[in-house]
Amino acid sequence: MADAKPIVFVVDDDESVCASLKLLIESGGYRVVTCKSAEDFLDSGPWESPCCLILDIRLSGMGGFKLQEHLVKLQTCIPVIFITGHDSYRMEDEAMRLGAIAYLRKPFDDQCLLDAIQLACEKGA
Repeated sequence: MADAKPIVFVVDDDESVCASLKLLIESGGYRVVTCKSAEDFLDSGPWESPCCLILDIRLSGMGGFKLQEHLVKLQTCIPVIFITGHDSYRMEDEAMRLGAIAYLRKPFDDQCLLDAIQLACEKGA
């Protein structure tokens, strides 16, 4: 269906973050699928028309960077927006090295996230 809303996947082990991001992103006109871990995200594939993946860097189990590396090895081209509450320049450099569309520090501005999602959708199309 050509007019179907793009899907934004959110992977964060904090349920309140997932819930609030789901509401925000849906208000921007996207469908949202939340996953509490990288493993849950991998188990949810194959992915139908993904726009992007919003990925927390620090997750229990497989972390965000390891998931992105795994997706690259699988040749899965889902644009990634990394989010984190534990910031460092090394982490930002690593996110960009892995091809992130954006790197956002929690708490981030809602519009910054929506702008990053729009950019990701444009790049992923």
